[in-house]
Amino acid sequence: MTNDVTVMGLGLMGTALAEAFLKAGRTTTVWNRSAAKAGTLVAKGASRAATPAGAIAASPLIVVCLSVNENVREVLGTAAETLAGKTVVNLTNGTPRQARELAELVTARGGEYVDGGIMAVPPMISQPEALILYSGSRQAFDTHKDVLGGLGAARYVGTDPGLAALYDLGLLTAMYGMFAGYYHSVALLRTEGVKASEFTPMVRSWMTAMMAGLPGQAADIDSGDYVTDVSSLTNNAAGFPNLIEASREQGVSPELFVPFQALLDRAVAEGHGADGLARLVELLTTPQNTP
Repeated sequence: MTNDVTVMGLGLMGTALAEAFLKAGRTTTVWNRSAAKAGTLVAKGASRAATPAGAIAASPLIVVCLSVNENVREVLGTAAETLAGKTVVNLTNGTPRQARELAELVTARGGEYVDGGIMAVPPMISQPEALILYSGSRQAFDTHKDVLGGLGAARYVGTDPGLAALYDLGLLTAMYGMFAGYYHSVALLRTEGVKASEFTPMVRSWMTAMMAGLPGQAADIDSGDYVTDVSSLTNNAAGFPNLIEASREQGVSPELFVPFQALLDRAVAEGHGADGLARLVELLTTPQNTP
């Protein structure tokens, strides 16, 4: 039996979500502040709601994908009387605090709330490699898991509505850190005429080799035992200035890595020189002493 779903927000990602539901044979209602964006989806079989209240009333499952959570609060607030008995799955990027506040808004009106983090770009939606993280009401997630599975691999991470956002931001942090290092490395090499396409396979092989060590570092972090016989913080702090100096000599801004040098120096100054790099997690979660 086909389940009904409403998609609110028809940007690039929201449109991809609605198209995935239609492709899976779900009867789908769509709403967007600019109604014209719904035209293509209506032509593919979706129903267009004229108002947020109409969109929510149309289906038991409401998938929201707007630009920011402030907009989600505004839209749901205008249709609060229709939330009772509905499940709101919010796939808008935001913070854990925002997710928890939205959960309170929805549950106070008799609805159930699930927050989500989309670890994919729009063309990946409905493909096996798309991962979407969910947290919040377990009952609501289990009820609608089959429908949500049409968007990509659905992974539930906990009852706290803020957890999906936290996982999302944690994964994005790792991604941006990786890209930052890659962009800096390419900027360095191109100062001597080395093409990015020539250098990138070497970067990929090197990073793949380094990532093999992440499980071991995770074990160190969980145990709190950071002593290493591989590469100490003292050694890293001593060699890191070469990266900063060489960057400046090559005319490349070191701004992405100067803070990292400061963190290494702080770790050594606080007596952790014999530990491995994973010790930095403790410094990041401990406020620095200030005069």
